[in-house]
Amino acid sequence: MCRWRHVRNLYLRCGHAENLPPVEVKCGSTHCKFSPNHPARCAPPSCSRTCNQYHLFPEQYTPSVDGVCSACTRAMSSSRRRH
Repeated sequence: MCRWRHVRNLYLRCGHAENLPPVEVKCGSTHCKFSPNHPARCAPPSCSRTCNQYHLFPEQYTPSVDGVCSACTRAMSSSRRRH
């Protein structure tokens, strides 16, 4: 079944975290209404009985990034321009 992937990058050099936009991860099932393989001819009411009508629980990742967040990057570049 299709699911959403939520990624929250943790930046090790500044300690901040940023959420990336959710991404839909498509499955290959013909019995999932969100799948690209779901037949176009499959429609309610039979689709509601035979096919999954919801996404699975979202995947959640928090990778540690050896760097600084975008806000700190902007702050550092603007302070350099002033000097």
